[in-house]
Amino acid sequence: MAQITTAPTATIADRRDLAETLGVDATGDGDGELTWGRLAGAIEPTTEPAFASRGEAIRAALDGKLDPELIERERERLVKAIDRLPAVRDVGIPDGTDGPYTEIAEPGWRLYDHLLEVGFFESVEEHALRFEPEYITATTRELVRTESLGAALGEAGFDEDEKIALLTAVANNDERLSRWVPSNQIPEGVEYDTSNVPPLHQRAMGGALLWIDGLDRHLWQNEPLVTDAILDDAVRHVKGMLGGLCVTATAVHDLATDGEFTDEGLMAAFTAGAAIQIVEQEDVLHDVFYITDEMRAPSELRDETR
Repeated sequence: MAQITTAPTATIADRRDLAETLGVDATGDGDGELTWGRLAGAIEPTTEPAFASRGEAIRAALDGKLDPELIERERERLVKAIDRLPAVRDVGIPDGTDGPYTEIAEPGWRLYDHLLEVGFFESVEEHALRFEPEYITATTRELVRTESLGAALGEAGFDEDEKIALLTAVANNDERLSRWVPSNQIPEGVEYDTSNVPPLHQRAMGGALLWIDGLDRHLWQNEPLVTDAILDDAVRHVKGMLGGLCVTATAVHDLATDGEFTDEGLMAAFTAGAAIQIVEQEDVLHDVFYITDEMRAPSELRDETR
């Protein structure tokens, strides 16, 4: 089965922007190949005091609350779900409202429920910074330097191009991400009750899982409109959202087991995981759920009446 890519539209310009953001040579060692490992080797080590203090505070708040066995079990199931995506694409249109996409989301929901139960989302929200350009750049730099995350994504089925695509989802979307504000930093005077707004990281993860859940019904109900390109985009963005979940799950498991992540790396991973889930769920909305006349499959009835 053909490998499903998360970002076939990660252009040369996208890569150049990523390299420029990180302050490195876009051509790596001269052959034009930009990889996670080469970026990590090119970035000068720096300290991010704001990251360190926030990561340390989250570590203290969640000490002894996380279940490492549950987290690792569901992370492994996420990896298996990613591995199933080519088969899901081969099937095409689901045959009902509860199909393969609903099943693929299940380990993510179990992880979500555990994090909700132990207060993970509230702890991150309390210490999170807003998505501002400087913060996003620092997040991307720290994410790249945490090479074990790159290795974990590789084990989850992401090749180098796909890993770079996930990095560009974080680094190259500061304007889009800036619209997502922590619930405790929403300005006064908005037209809705802010007390009902969940923490940002909960919105990111829960939103991604809801979009995945909704794909079975959406594709099944709109089968006459759905093209191969829409099916390709559905699987591509699902893989991207699951990649963001894997970043979060890997960091949470490291936190639960007192692993090798620094406090800076921990905060960067939580931020990046949410950012990837946000960008991918916005993209699946526009590429799959909003089917315009230009996107839709040709109408057989319309063709017959011409």
